[in-house]
Amino acid sequence: MEFELNKTQKQIQKAVRDFCKGEFDKELALELERKHEFPTKIWKKAGEIGLIGAHYPVEYSGQGLGCLEDILVIEELCRGDSTIGSAVALAPFASELILHYGSEEQKEKWLPKVAEAQALSAGAFTEPDHGSDITAMNTTAVKEGDEWVINGGKTFITNGGLAAFYNVLCQTDPDASPSYRGLSVILVEADREGVSATDVGEKMGIRMMATAEVTFKDVRVPLENIIGEENKGFYHVLHFFDESRIQVAAQALGTAQGAYDRALAYVKKREQFGKKIAQFQATQHKLADMATKLELSRLITYKAAWNFDQGRIDPKLTSMAKMYAARTAVEVADEAIQLMGGYGYMAEYEVERFYRDAKICEIYEGTKEIQKNTIASGILGKMR
Repeated sequence: MEFELNKTQKQIQKAVRDFCKGEFDKELALELERKHEFPTKIWKKAGEIGLIGAHYPVEYSGQGLGCLEDILVIEELCRGDSTIGSAVALAPFASELILHYGSEEQKEKWLPKVAEAQALSAGAFTEPDHGSDITAMNTTAVKEGDEWVINGGKTFITNGGLAAFYNVLCQTDPDASPSYRGLSVILVEADREGVSATDVGEKMGIRMMATAEVTFKDVRVPLENIIGEENKGFYHVLHFFDESRIQVAAQALGTAQGAYDRALAYVKKREQFGKKIAQFQATQHKLADMATKLELSRLITYKAAWNFDQGRIDPKLTSMAKMYAARTAVEVADEAIQLMGGYGYMAEYEVERFYRDAKICEIYEGTKEIQKNTIASGILGKMR
């Protein structure tokens, strides 16, 4: 077994760290978060130097790299700043559905725009009445001539209202049994008549990222806008989740590492009772626990990404990585605040924002309870 990153991967890490040092500004982060404003300028610069869609083939403006290199970028972005990093890292959200299942025309039209930071993408899966259950959809797509007519609504849509297009999970065969065998993914351009988006309102964290309710009222798109096979959308989305959950694990890992970095720097400088806080055994034990959780999260996240790149798709391992890294992010950020005391509670010191940003990693792309279901299924297999 080889646990060392290769030269190219180390160069990627350094390049992203240098980018974050040059572009991420603490005061700007505070301002953008207060305004709930997407970091457009930083996103554009990230696209210019190839940090978005690095796992796309070169012919679609990517770097021709794999899932592991992609998550190295995500980890470092979120380590640099949890809120800016998450917004930039998730700018191409759900574009992998086009990458893996889209037609050549769809790939040529949309992937370069996403990679070059000309367009945000979005996946529209979650519905108000179904939540984590994507086995049945109230959003329907009906064929009329050479068009799909789409009606329904989605909620908690990342990049909703800002995205150039939505990859929408629709019920295309209402008679299918079970119902998930009648689901399809259809690309819907955001400027189509009948598409509307409404911001969900105040959020605990990830406040630079748009989150919206998106409705489709008699929206007409060409039949060729279907992504992949008709009535195979459920399986396409599950495969996408096997990759996106690794990306969320990397987001969580970077957020945890960023909070740890800031707390470590603080305790090395701060003095109480005549000595540095870092000299107290209680502090050292907290740091030891935090560092151990980070190391374990990194190992399982990198392993899941490496397996994906080898073509060994393992939902159990992917869910383990996502669940454990997300829990680590919450716990490490919490301890970072505790180590910094009252200062940790203040916006100026950043870790309170990392804490708020960490929690979403336990919720989206499948809650931790959903991850446990997947893990248990992988352990037990089908049971009568």
